[in-house]
Amino acid sequence: MRVLGIESSCDETGVALYDGQQGLLADVLYSQSDMHNEYGGVVPELASRDHIRRVLPLIKDVLSKAKLSEASIDAIAYTRGPGLMGALLVGSCIAKALAFGWNIPLIGVHHMEGHLLAPMLEDNPPAFPFVALLVSGGHTQLIEVRNIGDYHLLGESLDDAAGEAFDKAASMLGLSYPGGPQIALRANNGDPQRFTFPRPMTDRPGLDFSFSGLKTFTLNTVNTHKQKNTLDEQTINDIARAFEEAVVDTLIIKASRALKQTGLKRLVIAGGVSANKRLRDSLTRRMSQHNIEVCYPRLTFCTDNGAMIAYAGHCRLVAGQRDEESLHPMPRWSLESLSKI
Repeated sequence: MRVLGIESSCDETGVALYDGQQGLLADVLYSQSDMHNEYGGVVPELASRDHIRRVLPLIKDVLSKAKLSEASIDAIAYTRGPGLMGALLVGSCIAKALAFGWNIPLIGVHHMEGHLLAPMLEDNPPAFPFVALLVSGGHTQLIEVRNIGDYHLLGESLDDAAGEAFDKAASMLGLSYPGGPQIALRANNGDPQRFTFPRPMTDRPGLDFSFSGLKTFTLNTVNTHKQKNTLDEQTINDIARAFEEAVVDTLIIKASRALKQTGLKRLVIAGGVSANKRLRDSLTRRMSQHNIEVCYPRLTFCTDNGAMIAYAGHCRLVAGQRDEESLHPMPRWSLESLSKI
């Protein structure tokens, strides 16, 4: 069965076509990062309007790349939530209209389930069960995954997500949006010995995250050097390095605790922050010391994309899920509330 996937939860418009026998047939993505960079972050109204402009042309592009017609699509999957309400409405309305017009089933997909299942698109997908570390601009979560839909939340961020913290730290340093790639780029030339930033909530038990204190520490460090007129390019690099290492270490410490708590030997990391090279290298190195298998999606599937929505939608379609057109988008939606398949 062929499923068309539409992702429009935030600032990237993704469309893909997945076939249960042949795998991913085509995938296209449009990023709004250049537009939002002017404002230092995502402007919801602008994001929604841009999704309206992009979705239908991207659908035509996907069908052209796959050399297929609308008649070959068996179902449409779309991101129902969580995300920005206006952005979700765009994908939802277009998916519902096309499903009605083409008389095919409709499946509303949980955005984080899409990220969680993105590594399944690889040639050697991870086997269940595993611990998932989901790190993106909107979420930082540790989840015990027994099967598709069988999720147990182990810990999550109590304030900003890791990706959001990267964006804010970059803004403090005068770097452009999105902040993650900019921090990583500057950190490559930073001195790892100059600054030591805190690893928040690692000195107490539990699997929850908090990055507000780290942001405050970063801001204070930046302001101190601004007052002394010593915030030069090298200092920016050094602060970026200290910030990045603090986030990476925090994520690794918490993920290690989750693996120990569950007794599992496999870790899946997904979401936009999972593209961070220092995080990937450090996780692989440290986990190999404890015989833990670490699995990632390819870099193009770390950020929001239509392929993960199409795949998750296919899994639920095969399991018998069919959604009513009357279902509303859910800007807030618990992953644990999903049905098991």
